[in-house]
Amino acid sequence: MNLHFHKFDGAGNDFIIIDARGQDLQLTTEQVARLCHRRLGIGADGLMTLSDDPQGSNFLMRYYNSDGREATMCGNGGRCIAAFAHLKLKTQNSKLNFRGPDGLHEARILLWDEERRLGLVDLTMRPVARDTIRREPEGWLLDTGSPHLVVRVEGLEDYDVVGEGRRLRNLTDRWPEGVNVDFIEDLPDGALAVRTYERGVEDETLACGTGVTACALVTGNQRIKARGGDFKVTFKPTDTTYEDIHLIGPVSLNFEGNVEV
Repeated sequence: MNLHFHKFDGAGNDFIIIDARGQDLQLTTEQVARLCHRRLGIGADGLMTLSDDPQGSNFLMRYYNSDGREATMCGNGGRCIAAFAHLKLKTQNSKLNFRGPDGLHEARILLWDEERRLGLVDLTMRPVARDTIRREPEGWLLDTGSPHLVVRVEGLEDYDVVGEGRRLRNLTDRWPEGVNVDFIEDLPDGALAVRTYERGVEDETLACGTGVTACALVTGNQRIKARGGDFKVTFKPTDTTYEDIHLIGPVSLNFEGNVEV
């Protein structure tokens, strides 16, 4: 089977995106893992398919980690697939509604430079109830579409993110599949630095959208610096909930091509 694909990244968090509209595309775990493999395949942190949504939104997003398994919501993936849909569906409106693994999302294309093939995308994230955020000895545990453990450290630049992330990913029995681990440190300019170990990738990624969101909620800091780029996270806190959460950051179209699977 020959597939046409686009390769996008959101602040260095990179994805293979396939337009699956009008076809019954069924990729196996092994096929997805090989496509995402950085030596044997295209190379990516994950793979997404865009298809028609029976419930009437602009499109349906399915997300797979680089290990080949279908996964929960990916914030940077959501921003990238929104930019892809804006180009592919030729939408005149800068707003798109789509259904992800955790429900309905709205995305706004704030900027798209056709010549440089990069832009800025604002993605609404699902509300997070305050009583679902749990303080653990290691840090804060919460779900922002995917489960995260946020850990404050010193000396983040030289920290052993992979070693400690691997140790902590299965620390809680709350999520049998494990959690993503975000390490944070305040910067002199007032921003928050974040480095993330992602489950399913089993390595550090250059950015993680749901992780950036989790770090912003538990610290209150809206200016987040990941290794792959800068983010802004806005939200409205209430007595019971963090709502109207927006994840804003860069996206780029790297290249497109065809691959045999």
